[in-house]
Amino acid sequence: MPLWGGAFAEPTDNDLKALNDSISFDQRMYAEDITGSIAYAKAIARAKVISIEEADQIVAGLQQVLAEFESGNFQLQPGDEDIHTAVERRLTEIVGPVGGKLHTGRSRNDQVATDFRLWVLAHQTKVDALLEALQTVIIEKAEHHLHTLMPGYTHLQPAQPITAAHWLMSFFWMLARDRDRLADAQRRTSVSPLGSGALAGNPFNVDRATLAADLGFADVSQNSLDGVSDRDFVAESLFALALMGTHLSRLAEDIIIYSNPLFGYITLNDRYSTGSSIMPQKRNADPMELARGKAGRLIGHLTGLMTTLKGLPSTYNKDLQEDKEAIFDAFDTVGKLLPVTIAIIRTLQINPGKMRAALGDELLATDLAEYLVRKGLPFRQGHHVVGQAVRMASNQGIKLSALPLESLRELSPLFEPDVVEVFDFAASVARRRVIGGPAPEAVTTQIEQAKAWMQAHARQTAQT
Repeated sequence: MPLWGGAFAEPTDNDLKALNDSISFDQRMYAEDITGSIAYAKAIARAKVISIEEADQIVAGLQQVLAEFESGNFQLQPGDEDIHTAVERRLTEIVGPVGGKLHTGRSRNDQVATDFRLWVLAHQTKVDALLEALQTVIIEKAEHHLHTLMPGYTHLQPAQPITAAHWLMSFFWMLARDRDRLADAQRRTSVSPLGSGALAGNPFNVDRATLAADLGFADVSQNSLDGVSDRDFVAESLFALALMGTHLSRLAEDIIIYSNPLFGYITLNDRYSTGSSIMPQKRNADPMELARGKAGRLIGHLTGLMTTLKGLPSTYNKDLQEDKEAIFDAFDTVGKLLPVTIAIIRTLQINPGKMRAALGDELLATDLAEYLVRKGLPFRQGHHVVGQAVRMASNQGIKLSALPLESLRELSPLFEPDVVEVFDFAASVARRRVIGGPAPEAVTTQIEQAKAWMQAHARQTAQT
């Protein structure tokens, strides 16, 4: 029996039921629905709407319903339109007519908003823990490669020498921002709408603040119209997950490129790469290609929800049913992707020899211009001079470092015998010791800052 319909002369059409019913996907919120209902039963008992004995009966019945769900014995019925209907129907079967008192003053509008916030809060926490694990393995891998030289790229063209540790740590800070965004979204998710009713509030003097605290919320919504319709927390969570997916996609792209034999900088563990059904030699970075593809899926969910929200009139509208499948799938997607990414980084083989062999003199062209700067030449002129030197070496088919001093002095008299010291990749990296630079001492400091960031984030999370 539906939770509504007394004013209707005919039953709902089956085709409409197929479109309207959400039980197929919202049943995953059964624990949150039951938790919210237990708290609400106690709240209306405190407000003298039902007796303590009736509240105890309802709570015991709800605990039995929860046990049935947890054991896999709960049986859905054709009339179970959504998780709220299913739980209340089974509750009433267990405790009798007193079960019908649970919904007093409550609407599915504030009920679903409450359930959904509880579900999202729990999954935000789970994703944060996975991100923390990924940051940890990045740091561990970076600490072993402070002195592993490799080419750095812009526009995917060889640019300047860096270290493998510096490259790895660049993703740590992307993930740090992702965790900050998720924590910020979590703060706004932790707002209880329960007690907003359908739209006009609760008439039974329910203590909303105590009810919110019982459910672990940090605050209560301040307007009942907004309380039942606010889905900002969904949009913000989807944005945080979409941008996180974008960062994981960028990491994936580097791993795909660097694991290609033409680069050979890294080798994926056999457990986290795949082969070809026809070409025996293939070692494909399929998990990372999936990570790249999943980013589009996450962005699509965000775009879809924003499009749904943009034209809604005030308070609850059925369009908001579209919020759940998007966020459910987004958290599911990230929940599958992150453990594999963690394992890939943990087991990743970095090949220092291949990285070192890829370092060409052209990566030190900027250092050569900076050499002239130290001799007193303005950088812009030094840039032009070195550009000429690069062209000269290219025309002669030799390395930049192989240009004779006499040839360099034709371009600028500031070149002296000590110019040979420029062509040292380790020295080039070591000179860039500023905060955020690739010098081993700078990356060591960066790793210390990263560890401190993680400790501070953990403290902040514990406080909230």
